[in-house]
Amino acid sequence: MDKSNALRTLKKYTMVIALVVVLIFFACTTGGKILFPQNITNLLSQNAYVFVLGVGMLLCILTGGNIDLAVGSVLCFAAAVGSTLMNKGVSPFISVIVMLLFGLLVGIWQGFWIAYIKVPPFMATLSGMYAFRGLSNVVLEGKDINLKNYTGFINLFGGGADCYIRDFLGGAAPGEILDKGRAGHINYTCLVAGIIVVIVFIISVARGRMNATKRGYETTPLSSEIIKTSLISIAIMFITFELANYKGIPTSFIWVLLVVLIYGYVTTRTRIGRHLYAVGGNAKAAGLSGINTKFVYFFAYINMGLLTGLAGALVAARLTKTTPKMGEGYEMDAIGACFIGGASAYGGIGTVPGVIIGALLTGVINQGMSIMGIEANYQKVVKGLVLLAAVIFDVVSKNEKK
Repeated sequence: MDKSNALRTLKKYTMVIALVVVLIFFACTTGGKILFPQNITNLLSQNAYVFVLGVGMLLCILTGGNIDLAVGSVLCFAAAVGSTLMNKGVSPFISVIVMLLFGLLVGIWQGFWIAYIKVPPFMATLSGMYAFRGLSNVVLEGKDINLKNYTGFINLFGGGADCYIRDFLGGAAPGEILDKGRAGHINYTCLVAGIIVVIVFIISVARGRMNATKRGYETTPLSSEIIKTSLISIAIMFITFELANYKGIPTSFIWVLLVVLIYGYVTTRTRIGRHLYAVGGNAKAAGLSGINTKFVYFFAYINMGLLTGLAGALVAARLTKTTPKMGEGYEMDAIGACFIGGASAYGGIGTVPGVIIGALLTGVINQGMSIMGIEANYQKVVKGLVLLAAVIFDVVSKNEKK
């Protein structure tokens, strides 16, 4: 591999390297506690809403660095409506559908003003942030709604003691949690699922490389591809083994996985996905080439709304209640995950896996500092500096290309 390829590869995987370095640092400073199975499970479960909102935010950012400031308020509004319905005897299934529909309707509302009336996204979503926070308080009447009695809803979306995929392969029942966050059993279903994911991933990479070679496309050096695939496979199996040593796969993680797979496919394998990148790269050129740029903006914000509704269900289940202050600051978590994960502040650059890396990096930093007993205010300082560093890296990289 020549020097230019090495530098390009280093830039491409900077945040992955940063994640590994940060994880090693906290593993050393916490005596390995951050790698305990229980903490790995908590890391995934607690950040489920960040993964989901981050994927939706990525679509907005791809269109030209646009963001949605209203997601925290819309999340609270959708959860408030759904929780109120459950409290009045409506089935949790119908209530969740209503949460998704309200999120979708808000996405249509904001997307219309942004795409077709050309209201700046910052202003359109800033107004939504205030309006839907107010509506949330109106629906909740300033009070919390307790959801502890709705065990089916809570377990399905990852908030209860039984919110894990059952072991269908005869593993022992979960036992007492030991001193290192391990349960007295191995979840075989979780292990098998991890092995299947690794096999499918390797086959997908191999097929993609062969198709690219047949069509004469430029490919990364084989050695780099093997190293990257091996490292990702090892990471998947490590996480799987840790989950299997606790209680298995959290149900909230299944929702995250579905979102990642669906939107990973949409952004890389569909026409609308290519249009998102094209509009973000140069909206005028995209319009002249026949792309319906207005619909692209509309599509991005519709999906942001839909995913916000899903995140509302995940957060309500996690907290086992809905509160008037739910979702405050969540928009910043989603935006931070995108930019830290490599999305460009100018638009047109970013990936779904990158968002996951960004969300994991911030999650590891939060959890590591919490285990070390560092005050929450200092955690915010560190998160802010990490976000600034990611944006500076993006700006410097852009300037180097000019």
